[in-house]
Amino acid sequence: MLALGTALPSFSLPDTVSGQMFDAARLKDAPASIVAFICNHCPFVIHIRDQLAEFGRFCQERGVRMVAVSSNDVDNYAQDAPARMAEEAERVGYPFPYLYDASQEVAKTFRAACTPEFYLFDGSGQLVYRGQFDGSRPGNGVPVTGADLRAAVEAVLAGESPSSEQRPSVGCNIKWKPGNAPDYFS
Repeated sequence: MLALGTALPSFSLPDTVSGQMFDAARLKDAPASIVAFICNHCPFVIHIRDQLAEFGRFCQERGVRMVAVSSNDVDNYAQDAPARMAEEAERVGYPFPYLYDASQEVAKTFRAACTPEFYLFDGSGQLVYRGQFDGSRPGNGVPVTGADLRAAVEAVLAGESPSSEQRPSVGCNIKWKPGNAPDYFS
């Protein structure tokens, strides 16, 4: 996992919704920012997507910047292609940019492993939370609330540190292009 205290990595990716490039520098002048790794087809993302859209609105209301990134291999997972990402964002109502990482380098920089996975940076651009949305999983009966990530955001906005008890995300592995899987899986 990316170490707590790591500075927000630089990146520039196309936003599949607006068609414009999105630069990570736009995340740096906010009280907090979130980078989420998601995709269209993962059952774990599908399970939380409505609440994820609601969480995005919660962030907007509080001045927290949020983006989602899909890094999946679209040659083998066409449902995660940029045009389909734009359709999904519109259908679900994601209020945040939905970025496409064609080279998969951004996922590697974040040491991302699965979808969904969340990274919260404080106002100084330091990583203060990385992990799950909440404890809900498809079929486990736990309501989708975003409680873990929401509590971390609330702590940062209150000038406090999020809990040190951070649970890693559980979901689908990022679909790496053949021969492109990062060395942190070895």
